[in-house]
Amino acid sequence: MITVRYFAAAAEAAGRDAEQVPAGTGEALRAALVTRHPALEPILGRCALLADGRRVEPSDQVAPGATLDVLPPFAGG
Repeated sequence: MITVRYFAAAAEAAGRDAEQVPAGTGEALRAALVTRHPALEPILGRCALLADGRRVEPSDQVAPGATLDVLPPFAGG
């Protein structure tokens, strides 16, 4: 299992700040998160996924025990 932490609009769409999900590839994790929380679908494509601080590409494996951060784009000024 991994811990998924949601931030900003992703947390709002998921209806929670964090949850546990099975480990997998970046692509599989994105699909699993949308299955669990359909409201994430329009947001997740714009989000960065970071596993223990490193960007996750679709083919990257996220190891059990990792923390995956779902980060929507940030606006700043």
